[in-house]
Amino acid sequence: MARLYLAICLVSSLAFGSVDSTSLRFVPEARDNPVSSVGAISCATCDVAVFLFKTIIGISPSQSEIVDAAVVVCELLKIEDDRVCDGIINLFAPEVFAVLKHLKNPKEVCSFLVGPSCADPYDPFDDWNVTFPKIPQPKPVYPVLPKKSAPKMRILQLSDIHFDNLYKPGTVANCHEPLCCREGDETNTKDFKKLGLVYGYRGNCDIPVWTLENLLAHLATKKDTFDYIIWTGDLPAHNVWNQSRAAQTHILGQLTDLLLKYLPDKPVYPSLGNHESSPVNSFPPAYVKGNNSISWLYNALAESWQHWLPKDAIETVKWGGYYTVSPYPGFRIISVNMNYCNNLNFWLMLNTTDPNGELQWLIKTLQAAEDNNEKVHILGHIPPGNTACLKPWSWNYYKIISRYQNTIAAQFVGHEHTDSFEVFYDVETLKIPISVAYLGPSVTTFSYLNPGYRIYETDGKYKGSSYQVLDHETYIMNMEKANLEGHITWEFEYSAKAAYNMTSLFPKDWDDMIHRMTKDYSLIKLYHKYYNKSVNDGTCDSSCRSLLLCAAKTGRSYDPSLCKDLGLGTREAHAKALKRMKRHC
Repeated sequence: MARLYLAICLVSSLAFGSVDSTSLRFVPEARDNPVSSVGAISCATCDVAVFLFKTIIGISPSQSEIVDAAVVVCELLKIEDDRVCDGIINLFAPEVFAVLKHLKNPKEVCSFLVGPSCADPYDPFDDWNVTFPKIPQPKPVYPVLPKKSAPKMRILQLSDIHFDNLYKPGTVANCHEPLCCREGDETNTKDFKKLGLVYGYRGNCDIPVWTLENLLAHLATKKDTFDYIIWTGDLPAHNVWNQSRAAQTHILGQLTDLLLKYLPDKPVYPSLGNHESSPVNSFPPAYVKGNNSISWLYNALAESWQHWLPKDAIETVKWGGYYTVSPYPGFRIISVNMNYCNNLNFWLMLNTTDPNGELQWLIKTLQAAEDNNEKVHILGHIPPGNTACLKPWSWNYYKIISRYQNTIAAQFVGHEHTDSFEVFYDVETLKIPISVAYLGPSVTTFSYLNPGYRIYETDGKYKGSSYQVLDHETYIMNMEKANLEGHITWEFEYSAKAAYNMTSLFPKDWDDMIHRMTKDYSLIKLYHKYYNKSVNDGTCDSSCRSLLLCAAKTGRSYDPSLCKDLGLGTREAHAKALKRMKRHC
């Protein structure tokens, strides 16, 4: 009986710890809502599961017996099919054992995984703050439009590529597993008649490598229309139950080679996604040594990224997966490792306080930029306002954005696969819009989306430039049309400035757009259409509107108060909306 309890506990822990692969299902009908919700787990259930796990793990004679039992229970309960159960549990088990053996209070685990609502009145995960230099914050300077004759800079964003080397046309596209359209998927199952098509499939499928190469070849013909590339993470496919370190580094090298092949003269500035590791979401801080260390990945990143980054940047990549670089005088890029706020990164349960000193490094780097009159673009992967980002990290990051609002010109992230944005406000009043994080569209079709990419136009490359985003253009591939016509066309979808009737794309304009959408259904319908990369007509009910608007207003996680002035309902309703916004892609 003890082994059965532990098996159930372990399966729950592992399934919840890999939500994007074993618990999160994107279904076609769910596309009517902007964000799919994950299966809820109660605080009480979580507490009992963790308590049982810790109790039984201390008396069990063999970890292998525990893992075997967990696999059997996973299969019996049909949590996933046999090969996914076996793969995901064996992949995650060593990490779960290593982390949970050292935890004392189940409340800490459940606060980490489920959210702050599961915490005791004293929450250890809230008990840390970053330290700012004793230098007065300069008076806020709000951006103005540059002269029409001023030089412009154009930036290509590629995000969430998730290409699948095992994609096979004609295999099952709606299968029993988290990822379909793959070599080995049965094609004679009567229940599943839809088969993966040549160029890809809008469903639980990632894109084939030949579609990725078509995109890069297309971009090569447009190379004179952009200055450099930002690559905001997530390269491997979603087959997270059977990945390995060797496979992950191979995919990293494969994409690096493709970029060098098709766009050899373009600088690339990457950031690290949550899928680059094995297991997925596993990014132990530097104090974790030995076989569990993440150095295998950071060294591989250093080897690949050295094609584009200077030596001093490579040193911080090896330490923490983050770096800074100055492409032009007066301009700086900072790439942060958002996996240090990822609430599915189990290693952070041991100590969530500013892992690898990243936020203190960010402050130091921004202060130097302020001192040198530089403007900064921040790159990352997980949006800071997403509830996948741990609350104390997110709130400290928010304070940093507020403090250095004159220096930070824009933020660029991905992760959600859709097309959206988050507005940041000054931390004192939470009323003055000061910054915008742009959530770029994914290259992958996963899940039920068209592939896409974006080009930003910014003020730039002259003394005194603001480096503010002036407009952005999004391009998509209509997957159904491509497979029907037998060839791929990358087509212009929309320009933000023209589509949304904006005079500029400054923070105040995005804040104004949020409030316009509360009153103008046609505008929010259009925004919802582009949010989903033109997969549907944009129809959006009241719940959908609340989710979209609250997400755009929330640049820090677990803060429903940021939505209270939208007139969409009670604070409790916004809190519920924020919980539903939890996406793990």
